[in-house]
Amino acid sequence: MRRRTFLTCAAAAFGAAARAPLAWAVPKPYSWEAAPPTTNSEAFVKWMVANRGEEPHFLAQRFGRCQMLVVNHDVLDERNKRAFLMTPREEFTLKRNQGRAYDHAFLDIGFGVTISGPHVVSRMTSSLDVKLGEKVLEIGTGSGYQSAYLANLTDKVWSIEIIKPLAERTRDVLDGLIGRGYSEYQAISTRHADGYYGWPQAAPFDKIIVTCGIDHVPPPLLQQLRLGGIMVIPIGPPGAQRLLKIVKEQETDGTIKVARVDIYGGRIVPFVPFTKIDGDTIKGTHNQR
Repeated sequence: MRRRTFLTCAAAAFGAAARAPLAWAVPKPYSWEAAPPTTNSEAFVKWMVANRGEEPHFLAQRFGRCQMLVVNHDVLDERNKRAFLMTPREEFTLKRNQGRAYDHAFLDIGFGVTISGPHVVSRMTSSLDVKLGEKVLEIGTGSGYQSAYLANLTDKVWSIEIIKPLAERTRDVLDGLIGRGYSEYQAISTRHADGYYGWPQAAPFDKIIVTCGIDHVPPPLLQQLRLGGIMVIPIGPPGAQRLLKIVKEQETDGTIKVARVDIYGGRIVPFVPFTKIDGDTIKGTHNQR
């Protein structure tokens, strides 16, 4: 597990060739009570520049995308709207894709994986209904954007990435942002491991989000989900998953019940496969137990 907060981490992040050279610092301390205005783009951009020190160009794009998320019912409440608006997606893209950070598209982040589009990320996160103080486990750290989004909803986030160089690069990105004043990201603990087996040392979790496709619910993850907890996971054959919201409940007789709801009403949403580690290397997938 790596959770580093010292300023020297910033230098490593700035030197990473895969990232864009954004170097602003956050001028005001993070506060859970603070929220940008959402009445219009101009008011939002002005507030964010003063409080977060971010660039107006990207802020205007973020606000515009957020409006589309609301219209499309991908953001379901004010807490998730705030979380989207407070998270600089452009910081988690490759330099060559930074100008497309707020496009309605999945973007390449190297290593054969992608950063999911903002509509999918927001729909999945809103379906989790994360409350402040809840423990959330993410399977598939990827770019780190999903973790950063979650860190604006709760102060307890754990994230696992199976691709070691990606896990290391993303940890450096997060540490660099912490060094620049994004103190909310101190809530994110990361680990290079096979996410199929979860993070038993930190379990149980109130919420679990899986960002890679598989044809069944991994039993270790269901076991690590607290009673009454919610998991959002893409289930189905490779390239043809459906996004399910799974609620773990206990019946009056003590038996465990798992309720499932398709959050896209049956629409197929393809995800990268849920790969597995064999020894020290990634070999195959966890599809078909």
